[in-house]
Amino acid sequence: MIQPPTDRLGRPLTDLRLSLTDRCNLRCTYCMPQALFGAKHRFLPRRDLLTFEEISRVASAAARLGVTKLRLTGGEPLLRHNLAELVTMLAAIPGIADIAMTSNGTLLSAEHALALRQAGLTRLTISLDALDAPTVAAMSGSRISPEQVLRAIDHALGAGFVPVKVNMVVQAGVNEHAIIPMAAHFRHKPVIVRFIEYMDVGGPQDWRHSQVLAAREIHRRLDACWPLEPFDPAPSAHVARDYRYGDGGGVIGLIAAVSQPFCRSCSRLRLSAQGMVHGCLFASGALDLRHALREEEVDDQRLTALLSGLWQRREDRYSELRHSRHDAAQPPVKPFMGQLGG
Repeated sequence: MIQPPTDRLGRPLTDLRLSLTDRCNLRCTYCMPQALFGAKHRFLPRRDLLTFEEISRVASAAARLGVTKLRLTGGEPLLRHNLAELVTMLAAIPGIADIAMTSNGTLLSAEHALALRQAGLTRLTISLDALDAPTVAAMSGSRISPEQVLRAIDHALGAGFVPVKVNMVVQAGVNEHAIIPMAAHFRHKPVIVRFIEYMDVGGPQDWRHSQVLAAREIHRRLDACWPLEPFDPAPSAHVARDYRYGDGGGVIGLIAAVSQPFCRSCSRLRLSAQGMVHGCLFASGALDLRHALREEEVDDQRLTALLSGLWQRREDRYSELRHSRHDAAQPPVKPFMGQLGG
């Protein structure tokens, strides 16, 4: 039996995020801004993406090291054809207990949601940054309407994904007006809205600390409307701090990656669509598993050893270091969220 590794800060490896494609049908300003991902941007050719079989091999190696949770991301994961086939493969891996997916929802039909559920997808998170069309269009860099995403949420609920989590990135002065309407819309529904501080990801964009609306301020505004109480049955297992409405109206989550970084409890690796393994969104180096899989033709034992070695060398904690300096210092690498899998 393989001894589960810990990194240099004593953190175990329990989660693996799998980016399935670097493409997306939206151009969200905090992830894939239009100025950088316009018509002339060259996305990865299909041959450079990991195949479902290669993704499954990496996930199996991670499971042998203690990973129990997988999350499918992108880009937009629903752009990969026959996605249910991959979910079926991942669900069959011994030790994998939870397979989640983060999507913008625009491509999620009722039939697609049901197929993913039946294949073994256990949880679904959908991104929505406001309920009014102008704000949604501005933040998504596209002409989608909030109604499209709300229909996707209904499809997810209808397929049995209960609760559905809705991610709202809050940018000061841009969509903070939508906090209360979003909470009000989803109260008393099997939906958990997670309010996320605006992070310094997305490549060389002009991120400023003044654009961050701290989670404590979001909590204050919500609590003033509907008193909140802490609700976190497994605090060590989540990046979000959960609260429930005192009147029984449901649960919300706050993700304070900037104002209250949680690096010390981070237990995840990220596999990019082209096969690079990153120990952090802001890691300055990565492990090229596509080369190992295709050129070196490594066996499962060697693949597991490569992942274990990367994790044991890991000491990433950029957000914590930035917070301790009380400044907005730039990370060594400005990542594109859509390329690393969020």
